[in-house]
Amino acid sequence: MKKTLAIALALVMVLALSVTAFAAEEPYKVGICQLVPHVALDAATEGFQDALKEILGEDAVEFDYQNAANDPATCATIANAFVSEGVDLIMANATPALQAAAAATADIPVLGTSVTEYGVALGIEDFDGTVGTNVSGTSDLAPLDQQAAMIQEWYPDAEKIGLVYCSNEANSQYQVDTVQAFLEEMGYTATQYAFSDSNDMAAVVQTAADESDVLYIPTDNTAASNTGIVDNICHGKIPVFCGEEGICAGCGVATLSISYYDLGYATGEMAAKILTGEEDITETPIGYAATFTPKYNEAICADLGVTPPEGYEAIVVEDAAE
Repeated sequence: MKKTLAIALALVMVLALSVTAFAAEEPYKVGICQLVPHVALDAATEGFQDALKEILGEDAVEFDYQNAANDPATCATIANAFVSEGVDLIMANATPALQAAAAATADIPVLGTSVTEYGVALGIEDFDGTVGTNVSGTSDLAPLDQQAAMIQEWYPDAEKIGLVYCSNEANSQYQVDTVQAFLEEMGYTATQYAFSDSNDMAAVVQTAADESDVLYIPTDNTAASNTGIVDNICHGKIPVFCGEEGICAGCGVATLSISYYDLGYATGEMAAKILTGEEDITETPIGYAATFTPKYNEAICADLGVTPPEGYEAIVVEDAAE
């Protein structure tokens, strides 16, 4: 009887150890909420996933990718579902996704990417670079004074600059406000033209084009998803300067570019440290792109008859040979 009991206890211990080992080997669950599919955000998501797979192992992370189709309300639904599922971390790609995830949980780590200014996005006054809660991430903010200076470099004789953006994107408002101040310091007349969504975008862009010498579009997700609307109105007629390369490739003359893949990769590196306990998200400062490259759209420059200043690189359009 004692021998039988000892064998049974041994079996129970082996089974318990097996269950513990299995649990330890379970992959981390990471929910990804991306606001909308477009080149920049897609690249950031790809970089994020690649980083985690390379650092933790191909099978160490289980991704649940969800796209909100440019609807902030859907971002909230996705974020709440991630919380209900008990994911280990949420990656929020773009400002509305970050806002939704931050509102959905105060416990699960939330990392943003492709977010321009976290203080604006989260309503933090005198933001010092660290959120201090369960939220951190990376910013796609390029130096806005340098973006304004690009317009002066290319078109010093222009007078009226139209700033075109989506009024429902808080970080777009922040960018145009900042760029407007720089442009006005340079002596330009800068006017804001806000559209609410893609439905009124064409009418607003047309008005801006009619009333301006040059247009500027910040890192705006709605604009990035609808560059064709801008190009149909402006191509060969009025130059458009852009906050990021994806928009510039679709409708712009020039931009100060960052790599969204690298930005997403840096976010993935943060995630790896937070998931493994190497880093505390409450103490993790927002990360910023390390390099910015001035780039131009070769085809649009040719149609406008302008030559890029020295030091600009041509944007490589992937489907150019198709």
